[in-house]
Amino acid sequence: MDKRVADAATAVVNIPDGATILLGGFGLCGIPENLIEALRAKGSRDLTLISNNAGTDDFGIGVLLQSRQVKKMIASYVGENKLFEQLALSKEIDVELNPQGTLAERIRCGGAGIPAFYTPTGYGTMAAEGREVREFNGRPHLLIPSIRADFAFIKAWKGDRWGNLVFRKTARNYNAMMATAADHTIAEVDEIVELGALNPDCIHTPGIYVDAIFEGKDHRKRIERRTVRQRP
Repeated sequence: MDKRVADAATAVVNIPDGATILLGGFGLCGIPENLIEALRAKGSRDLTLISNNAGTDDFGIGVLLQSRQVKKMIASYVGENKLFEQLALSKEIDVELNPQGTLAERIRCGGAGIPAFYTPTGYGTMAAEGREVREFNGRPHLLIPSIRADFAFIKAWKGDRWGNLVFRKTARNYNAMMATAADHTIAEVDEIVELGALNPDCIHTPGIYVDAIFEGKDHRKRIERRTVRQRP
């Protein structure tokens, strides 16, 4: 069994217009940047993207916003992307904002086969409009549907040809759970290692969830917001 593909362009060749895609990472850490660039080059349009954040104006998901390939964005934090703000305010894209924990749980439940869950987060706000409400232990909860997608773009540190993955530090956020919640999961990794090189006790995502894997190139360690202390 060998799930390796040649490159990002090969991995995204079958992604159609109108696809729903989960994109892992946190801020600019652990994002599948080669896959994003390949998708921009392919030109698939009317996409629904699900990610914690929307990248920056010129990096990550931001490049798909630049090329107007995104129809809808489901996210939690979008404050670093001015283009996203402009598109949202002008209603050029649909936006669905989720509390960060709620978004994570929607994805986790999608991967676990759980169709919906109750949470107290958002009760009494605009997020509750149209939601079923039920009381648990004297506290109102909203019924929130889980999330699944057609594709998941995952960025990992190491992987093998079977698709077993290991993430590094903050890059593990969202990536591991998203790998379980899509019909077709593509993993972009820093390094593909030989079978047996990964400690079985340290594998974060088993290969059963991964359909394709490739070794990415020229990964950039971008800083989302540079903050420095004042010098004396």
